[in-house]
Amino acid sequence: MAFEELKRDLIEADADVRSYLENSEEYFRLKVFKVLMGIITTASQSLLIGALALLALFLLSLAASIALNLVFDSPYLGYVILGTAYVLLAIICYFLKDRFNAPLFRKFSKRYFD
Repeated sequence: MAFEELKRDLIEADADVRSYLENSEEYFRLKVFKVLMGIITTASQSLLIGALALLALFLLSLAASIALNLVFDSPYLGYVILGTAYVLLAIICYFLKDRFNAPLFRKFSKRYFD
């Protein structure tokens, strides 16, 4: 009798372990899917907004350069001034790049671990 009881308990334990593993695997798949979809949607939104912002910046820069050319009565000086301003902005961003990493890590780690 004790042997039959032990056998039945082991069979139930085996079924419980299998059920737990199957549910854990499904949960893991859902978690990975949720994280990947969050990353993909964030990246696609950022790409779309970034492309539109770059297009707007290009057109505004062109207009500003033409306006500066008219102000300085030179066909090239406006482009040189604006180009130099963008190079200086790029250098400043390069030196401040570490300050941009921390908020990105926080945002994506919060998304991943929630």
